[in-house]
Amino acid sequence: MNTVHEEHSGGKIGMWLFCANEMVLFGGLFLLYSMYRFKNPAAFHVSSLELSRLFGTLNTCVLLTSSLTAAISTLALKKNDAKKAGAFLLATVGLASVFLIVKGFEWAAKFEHGLYPNSPVLLAKSKGEILYFGLYFLMTGLHAVHVIVGIGVMMFVYVWIRQGKVSAQKPIFFENTVLYWSIVDAIWLFLFPLFYLVT
Repeated sequence: MNTVHEEHSGGKIGMWLFCANEMVLFGGLFLLYSMYRFKNPAAFHVSSLELSRLFGTLNTCVLLTSSLTAAISTLALKKNDAKKAGAFLLATVGLASVFLIVKGFEWAAKFEHGLYPNSPVLLAKSKGEILYFGLYFLMTGLHAVHVIVGIGVMMFVYVWIRQGKVSAQKPIFFENTVLYWSIVDAIWLFLFPLFYLVT
């Protein structure tokens, strides 16, 4: 029993260290963004008007809802209701997929208007605007990769729930997955105002 507790504690600590590393990574990018925004406030404001606040707000609502479904899934697992836990985990995966689809449409619109790194249209703009869109694609792209990883891991956990390898008695992998997803959602809550609500 003590061994199981030690494995649970070790797994949690390892996951928190991983999440801390992710926050350091994005924290550095947020700092870089802030520095360039301070130097180019007008250009960043003009560039932000090129983004769709509707898409940004929609994706924010989608991710907030996915946090709710992930939390409900966690509660269901703690109550030993594997079926409900799996169902709400699949709902979280579905919402994450919606996020990527919306982001895909948004990126496609930017490419259609020539607003992507090294495009002739973007290179003709000011240095501040070039920096803004460079950071936009870098940071939202990196976040999208984290969303894709999250989807893959959650599907893996879902299979394990069905197989009985994850349960109320063996929750560590599930709990770490939900913790990871919470970090992914939290990062977006910083990205959304930085890029879409620049004033």
